[in-house]
Amino acid sequence: MDLPGLKQPQEQEIKADPSAQLRLLDVQELDSKLDALAHQRRTVPEIEKIQGLLRERSEVDDEARDLRVEVDDLTAEQKKADRDVESVKARRERDQNMLDSGAIANPKDAERMLHELASLERRISDLEDVEIEVMERLETAQTELAKRTEKLAEINAWGKELVTARDQKLAELDEQIAETTTERELTAKDVPADLLGVYTKLREQKGGVGAALLRARQCGGCMLTLDALVLKDIAARADDDVVRCEECNRILVRTHESGLAAAVAND
Repeated sequence: MDLPGLKQPQEQEIKADPSAQLRLLDVQELDSKLDALAHQRRTVPEIEKIQGLLRERSEVDDEARDLRVEVDDLTAEQKKADRDVESVKARRERDQNMLDSGAIANPKDAERMLHELASLERRISDLEDVEIEVMERLETAQTELAKRTEKLAEINAWGKELVTARDQKLAELDEQIAETTTERELTAKDVPADLLGVYTKLREQKGGVGAALLRARQCGGCMLTLDALVLKDIAARADDDVVRCEECNRILVRTHESGLAAAVAND
């Protein structure tokens, strides 16, 4: 953790030709570009949309599965209700035919048969009510299942579009990453290994920025303006000295824009 106002511990001083130090800034720029591309790759909007769509699909699929079970159960229940109604109707028809044919001569037997027919009528009415209730529940379940099935088809179609868009964007980003990586490798060849090593370590510690331009007396890494005495000290250093920011410890690359001449002139 950087503590404002306290100097960061300095590593062993190294030297590098000014052109190599400038080249290091090119490496930093390419590394920052790679970081940005990697972030874009991780945050392609379609990725989050696909994840959300997969969650929604799972929920709808679960609902459809439950509804299919319900439809199967109600279908079996309706068939049973139909059989029950037909069975009682067949019994009523048999009894009615016996009465109509005069096969029952005994008046008491005929009266009992009439009572039984009335009971069968009530039984048929009750069974038909059950039959209608089951039929209505079945129709509702079938309608809901059809809705879920249609929704799943829509989700699948939308998912295919999102996957296509995602893959296209990822392919474009991967191409940019590959091109930038190649350019970065070629650029880094002109930077001494010891300088590149320190830069790499600092990049890991400093949020991806290990080297920055000193411009107008300001560090391009922490964006703080350096003290006049610090600037004079930097101005007095040899051109091939690799200097570090007193505040953030990043490598500072000097150019004619650094404001060092003015710092010396004001001495």
